[in-house]
Amino acid sequence: QVQLVESGGDSAQAGDSLRLSCAASGLTLAMAAVGWFRQALGKEREFVATVSRFWGGGDALVSDSVKGRFTISRDNSKNTVSLQMNDLRPEDTAVYYCAATYESGTPTSPDRYNYWGRGTQVTVSS
Repeated sequence: QVQLVESGGDSAQAGDSLRLSCAASGLTLAMAAVGWFRQALGKEREFVATVSRFWGGGDALVSDSVKGRFTISRDNSKNTVSLQMNDLRPEDTAVYYCAATYESGTPTSPDRYNYWGRGTQVTVSS
């Protein structure tokens, strides 16, 4: 049984940094593309960042809205994928989800991901 568990969500001030982590059981994350998505209250789920399968090159892709501020990375020894979020803004407030898929490349659509965590709340105040 595959489980993804996010951690690291918190309340923060604008300009602060947070690091989210996605830990997996029942799935080797190095074999999957792993993405981060977020959903703000009343809005649709939005792509944030993804990293392709490790043996597929481990290419990373981030959305334009977080480019230059957020970085996605793997720690294969811990079977985790992290999202480093710097220079947080109030508009980053959302529930952040990690997701995994065996598809190749760097998929940005939630529909292409098979496994999802339950999310972790990030709240940024000005």
